[in-house]
Amino acid sequence: MKEVKLRTWRPENNIIFSYIGSITQGTTITYGAGRQFTISKHQYKALLDHFQGQTVNIGTSRDNPPPGSVGEWLQLNVTKTAIASYVGPILIDEGYAEHPGGAKIRFLFGG
Repeated sequence: MKEVKLRTWRPENNIIFSYIGSITQGTTITYGAGRQFTISKHQYKALLDHFQGQTVNIGTSRDNPPPGSVGEWLQLNVTKTAIASYVGPILIDEGYAEHPGGAKIRFLFGG
């Protein structure tokens, strides 16, 4: 599988991470000093089903993501680790969402 390198949600931080896989297959995300976590295709599907067509806060806070944000959903349904800074750019890169500006992410219908 091809490794994709992206910048985290806030590109001004100039932090690069990488992932292999895809939203339809599941991804393994590598960040920091070789840390990794995996998100399954089923977890992505649940995320996309939950937020389809909505514009919401990305919720990149490590300890207090806003209610209703992607970060909160991920912490409740995938991992307690704050991963919205990585998942948001993957969703955009693969065409499932757009970044309309600021802390918002817009989920598209059908990807």
